[in-house]
Amino acid sequence: MRQVRLPAGPIEYAEDGDGPPVVLLHGLFMDETLWDTTMPFLPKGFRYLRPVLPLGGHRVPMNPDADLELNDMVHVLADFLDALDLQDTTIVHSDWGGGLFLTAIGRDDRVGAMVVLPCEAFENFPPGLPGKMATLASKMPGGIALAARQLRIRWLRQTPLLFGWMTREPIADDVVRRWTDPVLTDSGVRRDLEKYAATRHDDDALVRDTEALRGFCGDSLVLWSPHNRVMPPDHGRRLAELLPNARYAEIEDAAVLSMLDQPVEVAREIGGFLRSRVEAQTRR
Repeated sequence: MRQVRLPAGPIEYAEDGDGPPVVLLHGLFMDETLWDTTMPFLPKGFRYLRPVLPLGGHRVPMNPDADLELNDMVHVLADFLDALDLQDTTIVHSDWGGGLFLTAIGRDDRVGAMVVLPCEAFENFPPGLPGKMATLASKMPGGIALAARQLRIRWLRQTPLLFGWMTREPIADDVVRRWTDPVLTDSGVRRDLEKYAATRHDDDALVRDTEALRGFCGDSLVLWSPHNRVMPPDHGRRLAELLPNARYAEIEDAAVLSMLDQPVEVAREIGGFLRSRVEAQTRR
């Protein structure tokens, strides 16, 4: 793992390959390993970066005085792109939808394209039952740690209130242990997640910031799972309709974390999109 220091604190990231940059994101209580099973099937010739955002699965706490509510977290992502001087980046969104707001805050100049897997959008922050439960837990004394411990119990993890609707098949015990170790063992990590969970959401503002994507100038692939019960199926088509240069595609037999359910198919769609952009730029 590499590390880069941002104004808000240090961010770890994995890096593989060389070529045009592709930044693969993750959600709450996750880290870069979310993409481990997909990475072998992604095409060569690209520089894949997987930052570990301070969303509870990160192993290095941010600065104690860092602001980490939703809009601040969007700036953390933008600062990451700046710190590595990434140009014409493809951002791959999954679960966490804050990255969609780079256009709304005027910091999408380093983003040339995006792939949008099922993620928060419009008024769906926090998303569905799992998001509501995470928010409720964050408001209880010791609630964050309790939620992490519950995720480690397989039968609880498979309920709709936790990860049950996030994937078609149960997420392996060792993966969840890795994702929850930091918040259970490091008070700084818990502090960071509590700051993010304290975000007060305004539905009108969330919809407005999502619809700011009408001003995004790059290419987009909206790669939705139409039968998941956390990120509304119609949100995928709505995103594809408002993005100026978007193609819509679906991954069947997959839930929110489609890269875990269908890694080969997800890699095939993302790879085709990446290669088509390179070919189009070569023809210009």
